[in-house]
Amino acid sequence: MVGSPLLGEFLGTMILIVFGSGVVANVLLKHSKAENGGWIVIVTGWAMGVMLGVFTAVATGSAQADLNPAVTLAKLYMGIYRSVAEVLPLMLAQLAGGFAGGVLVWLHFRPHWQHTNDKSAKLAVFCTAPAIRSLLANLWSEVFGTFILVFCLFAIFFKANGVLPPGLGPYMVGMLVWAIGLSLGGTTGYAINPARDLGPRLAHAVCPVAGKGGSDWGYAWVPVVGPMLGSTLAYLLGRAIGFM
Repeated sequence: MVGSPLLGEFLGTMILIVFGSGVVANVLLKHSKAENGGWIVIVTGWAMGVMLGVFTAVATGSAQADLNPAVTLAKLYMGIYRSVAEVLPLMLAQLAGGFAGGVLVWLHFRPHWQHTNDKSAKLAVFCTAPAIRSLLANLWSEVFGTFILVFCLFAIFFKANGVLPPGLGPYMVGMLVWAIGLSLGGTTGYAINPARDLGPRLAHAVCPVAGKGGSDWGYAWVPVVGPMLGSTLAYLLGRAIGFM
């Protein structure tokens, strides 16, 4: 195995954002050949991004391939990681990967920003926003979506379900994220991952995106706090029933 856990988490999350934010840009930005492709295209692109991000993370040194601070937190609770000092660098690597992915998407679609007048569409390429802004309801959506993510993630790999054949795990994780997007994602855009939202949001704030608006920092805490709470609840229920 090459690389290191930090490199794997960084590159895996970067690839996740390149595909995920990339598909949103493809669908929302003006004069893209995929313009108006719709929700099915977006959630499928995100699911494939997760799958390819996991493969990348493992190949470059992160056997855990979390790509998500909320998942890393659940594994800390479970004892897979030994201490906060071990997980904080991994979370920062995930955040940095999300930022790098956002910058790469901005560069790739650079001619399209100036042709897109909708500032909210430009922001949506980088980070999530609620369909109906109600912070408590939005927070619950992120809590619940992440609860489902973490609980089902560990169900997939639960020993009673048998050992997955080598290489199948990333496909299963991608399908799980695809299902969450199809079934639960319409309320807040299903960040379910602080690094997925905060990293690219920082890229939006820093990059000279033509005609951009604000980065909506008043909402930015929701897709950070919600996933961490959802992960905690998933662990608590899993432990209570002997699942984690």
